[in-house]
Parts: sequence; structure tokens; C-alpha cells
Amino acid sequence: MLSRLAQRSLQEAKPVIVAVRPTSTTAVNKSAERDEVNFPRRVRPIEPGKVRLGFVPEEWFKFFYPKTGVTGPYMFGVGLGTFLLSKEIYIMEHEFYTGLSILLMTVYAVKKFGPGLAAYLDKEIEEVEGSWVNYRTNSIKNIKDTIEAEKKAQWEAEGQTVLFDAKRENVALQLEAAYRERLATVHAEVKKRLDYQLETANVKTRIEQKHMVDWIVSSVKSSITPAQEAAALKQCFSDLKALAPKAA
Repeated sequence: MLSRLAQRSLQEAKPVIVAVRPTSTTAVNKSAERDEVNFPRRVRPIEPGKVRLGFVPEEWFKFFYPKTGVTGPYMFGVGLGTFLLSKEIYIMEHEFYTGLSILLMTVYAVKKFGPGLAAYLDKEIEEVEGSWVNYRTNSIKNIKDTIEAEKKAQWEAEGQTVLFDAKRENVALQLEAAYRERLATVHAEVKKRLDYQLETANVKTRIEQKHMVDWIVSSVKSSITPAQEAAALKQCFSDLKALAPKAA
């Protein structure tokens, strides 16, 4: 019968959507930092809460004060205990006295060994908490160093763009210098060729002029007879003699 009921309950069970609250105390929105002023981080209490009579929390008494006054919590405890004992709901058999003896031994052990054990455990807790705090501090420092390194890398990357522009300008200047050098070379070579052609033409003209003058002179010399040459000499002498008195 129980197995059938279990199977039926499993068949009729429907999927349940459970909303789980994140246990982390950090801000969920990663785009903004946590507001430490209005929403401070929870701090683990160093000392336990206050109690009365060794085991009754202080909040118990504060709950009764507005309604019953100062004696209300005590009267409630005494009345409840009297009711349980008088109605024999709580029977004081031999197990009660055994528990009472164990309670006394426990109280003695707590008073005797409690401070030393508490100091030892507090020291261990402080070491563990210190390791967590150091881990958190080191993690934050490493993350900040990583962020600074990333910012520096981005700054260096921005500097690379300036360097690339400078390199492009340098290459452009080199190309311009090479172009001007080749242009000057072409100009010099063309000028050399033009100077060569000009000098060739000048030499040809001089040779032609010299040849023409020599040909004319030789032709004139060949056309003059000895009698004409002697007559020309006499005429020259006579002209010189005629000019001589005038010059005096």
C-alpha cells in the first residue's frame, strides 16, 4: 500500500521552480561598485548574543517587556514549568536527575575549561579569517594591478597609432627623396646629352667655318697672279706714302 502511494505521488509530482538567492555579498550589477555606505558588508559577530540564566536569549525578555513588564518573562517561565509539572506532562523520573547531574558536570567543565578552549578556537578562527582577508586583499590588489596593466597596454596601443603615422610619414619622405633624387639624375643625364649635342653642333660649325675660310682663302690666293700681286703691293706702298705726310 505504501509503495503504491509513493509511486502515485511521484507520478503526480510536478516540476517546481525554485528561486535561489545568491550567497555572495558582492554587488550583482557588475557595471557599478557596491554602495558601502548604505549597504555595508555583513560582518561576523565576534562575541555571541547576550543570554540570561546561562541559556535564555536576551531577545526573549525584550519581547515580553512591552506586554508584561520586567517580571513577565520570569513569571511565564515559572508558570509554564509549574503547569507542565502539575499536569504531569513533564515527569521527573530518574532520567531527569541523570540529566541534572550531566548538566552540573557540563557547567563545571564549561567554567573550568571553557576560557582556554575559547581562546584556542578564537585564535584558530582569527587565523582562518586572516587568511581569507589576505586572500581577498591580494585578489583585489592583483585585479587592480591587472587593470592598471591593461590601461598601460591600451595607452601603449594608442601610442602605436602615433608611431605608425610617423613611420608612414617617414616612408613618404623617403619616397619623395628617392623621387627627387631620380628626377635630379634624369635632369643631369638629359643635360649631359643636350650639352653633348650642342658641343657636337658647335664643333661641326667651327670645322665647317674653318674649312670654308680655308677654301675661300686658297681660292682667292689661287686666283691672284704674280703681276696682280705686284701691282697690289705697289698700290699699297703708294697709299702709305700718300698717308704719311697727312699723319705728320
